[in-house]
Amino acid sequence: MAQAWRCSGLRWSADGPVLAWDGGRRSALTRGKRVAFGVEEGGVRTCVGARGHPCPLGAVVSGRSTGARCEECARLDRAHSVAADTLADDPRPYRVYLAWFGPGMAKVGITAVARGPARLLEQGAVCFSWLGTGPLMAARRTEELLRAALGVPDRIPYADKRAVRAALPAGGAERAAEIAGLHARAVALGGWPESLGREPFRPVDHVGVFGLAGVPAALGEVGELVAGGVVSGELVAAAGPDLHLATERGVVVLDTRLLAGWGLVPAGGPGRELDVPVKEYRGRAGLQDGLF
Repeated sequence: MAQAWRCSGLRWSADGPVLAWDGGRRSALTRGKRVAFGVEEGGVRTCVGARGHPCPLGAVVSGRSTGARCEECARLDRAHSVAADTLADDPRPYRVYLAWFGPGMAKVGITAVARGPARLLEQGAVCFSWLGTGPLMAARRTEELLRAALGVPDRIPYADKRAVRAALPAGGAERAAEIAGLHARAVALGGWPESLGREPFRPVDHVGVFGLAGVPAALGEVGELVAGGVVSGELVAAAGPDLHLATERGVVVLDTRLLAGWGLVPAGGPGRELDVPVKEYRGRAGLQDGLF
């Protein structure tokens, strides 16, 4: 029986996306190469725990959950996150940013300076610009100010991001235009915390990094993994946690967060490309909303 591996998520490095595995192993994800794996026969998806600690219950979790955590571990994980505002005394400097994912889809957020653009790559931001830098709570207050004044959210659903990736404007200036306008409005506002320094508009574009130029429209996305299932396809693009895989039936998006908690094995021989539930995107024909 083949050894089963457990994926701890997709990471963005200076060289591009990699899949990280429990134990420290990493697998580079190269466009044009085939991504293929099977799910352990008879296996179940178990909670990945919280903050580096295993789930004390070894709880079974839903195959459709992107968090791969039981209710208690999810609560513990969030309780110690920046998003939960429980780290008010964090001494690290933070940056406020504007990110753009497609027409009408801009958001404001914060990230630690030490992380550089990693947070934007992880979210699948098509382009972004920094707005300011300062202490955590000053960055948080600025984020809230801009959300209210500019009418932009702090979160955009991944389903919405995926829907527009194949129809993005061709030019970088066009892609940056929306956040350019928002940036100008933001820096003109009063009420910024004095401890947060404003930064000029310098757009950073990720279309080339993600491989989205000319990427075919996706027909659907993997809804969940199942025991004994198989996923196989040629990697044509990667954005945030998503892999765009070309299959015989068309491009299908795999959210790599669905891998966590499963025992994964080699895909085996040819003949099985997508033996997992796939959700068809509305308005697209040719895919069954279920098992291929």
